[in-house]
Amino acid sequence: MKNHISENQPNNTLHGVKLADMMKLLMNEYSWEQLATFIDVKCFKSNPTYKSCLKFFRKTPWARAKVEKLYLETIR
Repeated sequence: MKNHISENQPNNTLHGVKLADMMKLLMNEYSWEQLATFIDVKCFKSNPTYKSCLKFFRKTPWARAKVEKLYLETIR
């Protein structure tokens, strides 16, 4: 049986990209201060850590969408 996800999302740039990988790339490209200006969330402003931000973005769909958007803009 073929992988239906791949067949259904051939043009989805985010398909197969983990949130953790997106965060690592963004953290390598930008400082916490820069990330806080791009995405106005407390986890970037107050004692930011990779783990706390990852936890927040996994639980908060609107914020995760902003991370995904920034990730796509960054890789282009």
